[in-house]
Formats: sequence, structure tokens, C-alpha cells
Amino acid sequence: MFPFPVAKVTRFSSSQCIFCNIITLMKTLLESITLVCILCGVQYTRAETVKSSDDGWPVREFRAVWVATVADIDWPLSSHHSTSQQKAELVLLLDKLQQLNFNAIVFQIRSVGDAMYNSTLEPWSAYLTGSQGRAPSPYYDPLTFVLEEAHRRNMEVHTWYNPYRARAGSTSRAGLAHNHMAVKYSQYAHAYGKDLWMDPGAKVVQDQCYNVIMDVAKRYDIDGVHMDDYFYPYPVSGQSFPDDTTYNAYRHGGGHLGRDDWRRDNVNSLIQRLYNGIKATKKHVKFGLSPFGIWKSGIPHGIVGLSAYYAQYADSRKWFDEGWVDYFTPQLYWRIDPARQSFTHLLDWWLQQNSKHRHFYAGSYAGNVVHQNWPLDEIKRQVEESRKRRDKLSLGDVFFSAKYFRDNSKGLSTLFQKDLYTVPALAPAMPWLGVTPPPAPSGVKVSGSTLTWNKDSSGVTRSWAVYKDEADAWELKKILNKDTTSWSVPSGRYAITAVDRLSNQSDGVVMEVQGRGSIIG
Repeated sequence: MFPFPVAKVTRFSSSQCIFCNIITLMKTLLESITLVCILCGVQYTRAETVKSSDDGWPVREFRAVWVATVADIDWPLSSHHSTSQQKAELVLLLDKLQQLNFNAIVFQIRSVGDAMYNSTLEPWSAYLTGSQGRAPSPYYDPLTFVLEEAHRRNMEVHTWYNPYRARAGSTSRAGLAHNHMAVKYSQYAHAYGKDLWMDPGAKVVQDQCYNVIMDVAKRYDIDGVHMDDYFYPYPVSGQSFPDDTTYNAYRHGGGHLGRDDWRRDNVNSLIQRLYNGIKATKKHVKFGLSPFGIWKSGIPHGIVGLSAYYAQYADSRKWFDEGWVDYFTPQLYWRIDPARQSFTHLLDWWLQQNSKHRHFYAGSYAGNVVHQNWPLDEIKRQVEESRKRRDKLSLGDVFFSAKYFRDNSKGLSTLFQKDLYTVPALAPAMPWLGVTPPPAPSGVKVSGSTLTWNKDSSGVTRSWAVYKDEADAWELKKILNKDTTSWSVPSGRYAITAVDRLSNQSDGVVMEVQGRGSIIG
């Protein structure tokens, strides 16, 4: 009459173990209850785990874009837009990048000695409000806003700084706020070419840059600090950079370096100081640099072009070789095939300079599909070439810039969605910054087709990663923010892990979703 086994009463003698028989009886009853649950569409199964160190997890990859805030390049679209418009523009951009499976942005917050955030050290940016020193009205802090929105979408935010440029496209000091560095240290502000520049040889100027970056690192929940190729300015024909005063003061103080070496030492000192300061303040905050892609013309053999070492006094190979960075992103803004400035030729040379085994993320100019009429296949090949060198710690790419993906310029976004970033990816972990994983998810269960788990109580988890077993390998299906505690799934075998801010991953809790659903105990 019953479609499941009926519990039998077992007779036992006084010499038999009463507890053993009770256990046998309970086991039979549990099997009966389990069968009833199957017929009702709910199956109880034991929770399994899979080690985070096991093989079979998908490849990690850093996938980022630069978001330039200078001169309305990427965001905001206009300094005259309202607070609500600017927020909406940023949300639209982040939504698009999330849709394309990017996992990081490099967000420019200091382009000309100004601030895209609330600072007591430097003035509000004119690129935000139209007038330097004017706060947004209605008030908001763009950095706080982008951190909240990006983290909600499981993207890292690396704050991007230009250390010495004081004004872009003008040498005038008119309209600069009273607390701008070119006003406070006017003796070290110089017109050079079409821009206004601060003298990197002045200690107070170095201190200003250092203090600004450390202030942000202390006050905001950022994931990284990033600087690009602007240290000493690119050379202007027929014009010498006017740093006689600071160099002569150095020599009179007993310095012995020639001017070129002294300039390089000024930059080196700031880089090393920043790396050490960031690690002493918040070890988990990553430090990355994105210099001009050619260190010296002729190195490697066959490469011809501007030498960052001589033209900008940027000894970028030293920064990488010394391990003063957590990741290195030289701007390899050329195509693969021209031998004189080959993306892959430079890529291979840079990877050989990585004696401290830091991460390498190639910098690529995605906008050249518009400006240089590059075919989309060029960008595709560059990503593929970077991936071929994973064993040499080529672990991702950073693209200039965000608007070309937002606007799907020449079909760029379609390419990434269909061919390159077809599934999500976690960023690569950096063992030298910490390797302790977060605790595994708890209370994992499936009811019907919805997977649920307990809210994080450790304060360590940044995201949840949901994998599906596909042909004996785990495929990452979804990255969910820490406040999410459920996700609907089709039938299959799944693993869910907790992921911290450094992309360290817990062991996975494994469950089967069968038929109408299952509950994992």
C-alpha cells in the first residue's frame, strides 16, 4: 500500500545492544522520510565540499578599463550636468561594464591637482562642477558613490592619480582655487608646452602628492592606487623643463648626481615611498603603474620610439624589477605586427623583467578602433596573446578607455561579449598581500530552483561565486555581491564559494539540483 519501506519493529534479546537496534530503527525511518520527500519534490542530500586548492577551477583574469574624468573623456559627460544626471551616467557605465564581465575600473580622481572626491587637501575638480573648488550641489561624493556602485557589481576600484600635472591645455593660473598646489607652491609651478606643471624635484610637491594619495587610502575603501605615464612631462621641442632652482639647490646641498639621474631619482623616490606607505597603511590596497610602453628605444632589439627613461626620466624597468608595484601595466598602444613598435615584442620583453613575480596586465588602446581605424581583430589578438603568456604572469588587460565599451564603438562591446569575456572571471589573487581565505558559505540549501545561503557574518567576504560542474570542470556562472543570499539556478551540480577583497576563495559547498529541487543539509 505504501510506496516506501515500512519501518519494522525489531525484536532483540536482553543480550543484544538496545542502542544498536534503536539506531537501526532510526536509519530505516530516515530512509522512509527521504523517499517521501523525493515524491514531494524535495530531496535531502549531504553537503559536499571541494577544496579551493583543487584543480578544475576556472582561470582568473584581471579585466579593467580606465575611466578618465579629465575633459569629459569618459565621465562625467559634462561638468554642467546635475548630480542626478552624473550619478545616472556612472550607473549606466558600470552596468554596461558588468554586463561585459569586467571586474575592475581604474577611476581617475586627481588629474590636475584637483579632487573628484571630498578632500581637505585639494580643491573640488572643475571637471565635476564647472568651477574648481565648488562642491557638487546637491552634494555627493563621487568616489564614495562609485565605490558603493562598483562593489555592488563586484568590481574593484583602483583610484588613478596624475602626480605633477597642475593644469591641462592651459598655462594660466586664473581660476585656480586658493588651496590648489600651483597656488600654494607657486614658485614650483611652471608653464611647459600647453600645460602647467609642478616641479617633481621640490620636496613639498612630492609630499603633496604622497599625502593626497595616503589620505584617500586611509579614508576610502579603495582596492588600488594607480598612476599612469605622466611623471616629468613629455618633452616639448625647443623647450627645457625649468627646474634649475631645485637642481641647483640639490647640488648646493651636496648632491652629486647629474641632472638626468637626479630627475629619475626624484621619480624613483616617490614610487618607492608610495609603495611602502600604502603597505604600511593598508596592506591589501594594490599599487599599480602604467608607464609609457617603451623603456628605452632599441630595447628590445628592433623597437624604435620615444624612450621613457630619457624623455620622462621614468626608470620604469627598475620599478617593476624592484617589486615596487603589485601589478604593472605598461601602455602597449601599438599593433602586433609592425616590428618597430610591436605589442607582442614589447610584451615579451616586459615579462622578462619581472624578477619579483608581480602581476602583469597589458595596457591596450581600445579607442584605436576609432582613432586609428584598427580592425576589431587587432584587439582580439592582443587579448589572446596576453592569455598565451599566463605562465609568465600575464594575467589580464586594462583598456583605454571606458567610453568605447559603453558606446559599443565599431562593435567593440559585441566582440567582448561574444568572443572574449563570455563568462565572468575572478581577479587573480596576490599571495604576497595575504592568502587567508574567507570562511565557506554556511546554511546552503536549494528549494525548488532557488539556491540560498546565510548572510556573511565574518566581515571578510566581498562576493559569492557560483560555479556549475560542466564536463568535470567548474565553470563560473555568477559573481554575486556580499549582500545577496539567493540565486535561481537550473538543474545541475553547483559549488558556491566566498571570495574576499583580494580574490582569495573559500572551499566550495557543493550541491545537486535535481528535478523540482533539493535541500542541502
